[in-house]
Amino acid sequence: MVAAARHLANGLRAIRGAVLGLVYPPTCPGCGAATAQPHALCPACWAQLRFIERPFCQRLGTPFAVDHGTGPLLSPRAMADPPVFGRARAAVLYDGIARDLVHRLKYDDRLDLAPTLARMMATAGAELLGEADCLVPVPLHRWRLWRRRFNQAALLAQGIADLKGVPTQPRTLARVKATRSQVGLSRAARARNLQGAFRVPDAARPGLQGRRVLLIDDVATTGATANAASRALLRAGAASVDLLTFALVAGETL
Repeated sequence: MVAAARHLANGLRAIRGAVLGLVYPPTCPGCGAATAQPHALCPACWAQLRFIERPFCQRLGTPFAVDHGTGPLLSPRAMADPPVFGRARAAVLYDGIARDLVHRLKYDDRLDLAPTLARMMATAGAELLGEADCLVPVPLHRWRLWRRRFNQAALLAQGIADLKGVPTQPRTLARVKATRSQVGLSRAARARNLQGAFRVPDAARPGLQGRRVLLIDDVATTGATANAASRALLRAGAASVDLLTFALVAGETL
């Protein structure tokens, strides 16, 4: 009986999706061209994405221009200034269409982009997701959340949770300091700006003990935000913290 009801519900959802597809044909979230499936990029936009593939730094996820051979690969920055988090992975480099997608999600209220970005993140972070106990989105300060009305990192975390079944815990980490914008700040200034910015609420600490956390954000730049958030999570009892973002800024990244 339960199986029949589930089958019926799936059939009704498929019919509803087909009807909506006729009334509102799916379009590419990048350029608006017609696509075969909802939330799918058209071939032209897909070709513009610069996906991060091996070889890359095992700690920071930054790609290498050439293959340096077998064994664990670490970038000079990872060796000279190891991050607080364990490993970082990102789906694409932050330029061109990738930058446009992030901006549309964050600043143009294109919440429909979250499933598209989350799907690419889930692929890029498959190894980390396979070991994670929970997803924790990087939070916004309450005043910024009030102005934007949503947290893009939380939307991405929920999209990944829906795909992979790893639970998301959006209340595990709080941003308690209203920091200035990070845009234009140096690496050192970004780190100073984020000192004391994150805290794990007392109510969330029991559910964090011994858990392997996968921190979720939209873009990684210098790693200052991820370091500050990871430090708070580890001090509150997390066993480990890794980082998964949609995009990675090239150049001085991390």
